[in-house]
Amino acid sequence: MTLDTQPSIIVFDVNETLLDITILEPLFERIFGNRLALREWFAQLILYSQTMTLSGLYAPFGELGIGTLRMLASIHEVGVTECDIEELKERMGRMPAHPDAIPALTRLRDAGFRLVTLTNSASSPSPTPLERAGLGDFFERAFSVEAVEKFKPAPETYRLVAQEMGVETSDLCLVACHLWDTIGAQAAGCRGAFVARPHNALLPGPEVPSPDIVASELSDLAEQIIERWPVD
Repeated sequence: MTLDTQPSIIVFDVNETLLDITILEPLFERIFGNRLALREWFAQLILYSQTMTLSGLYAPFGELGIGTLRMLASIHEVGVTECDIEELKERMGRMPAHPDAIPALTRLRDAGFRLVTLTNSASSPSPTPLERAGLGDFFERAFSVEAVEKFKPAPETYRLVAQEMGVETSDLCLVACHLWDTIGAQAAGCRGAFVARPHNALLPGPEVPSPDIVASELSDLAEQIIERWPVD
């Protein structure tokens, strides 16, 4: 990727980047006695989704999420009921938007950027979680990794977006609060913009790609994108 690349399409990760997963905390508090068990669950879910991809296997993200909850319950020697599973599904379907999402998306759209999403989650019928959160109208397309049956940060996931949008990966900038996501996007030829949500941070280390843009919240990230890569 050349240094003067001007991305014109901003690709947003969904879970935790746009939608607030802390709505799940009461479920984990009740099952495990600790709301921070949510973070252990999510980390294990990402670990095993990536393990499936590296092993040449695939299962829908939601099914892996249920299996991960059962695995974690076994590790902590607590019970999980079918009602708990239904509550997990229900809460994941109504995650609210972060307060900084609408202002940032509005600013980017008004500046002339094309906006799409790319998520590990399977596609769902309308109303989608993004639509329920009031964000659906901002996006031209909503992409799921199910189309390639590989989870992010596999390069095929980012190339899917470029191919479907009729552009090169260098025309894309991925916005995410997970560094493993921006690393994957940058390795595939995209730009990477990192929003440092709580429980997420940069990874200092040799050969670890630094995001092109870093901010503590999406509104600032949007302003940096507009200033650095103004749309003609």
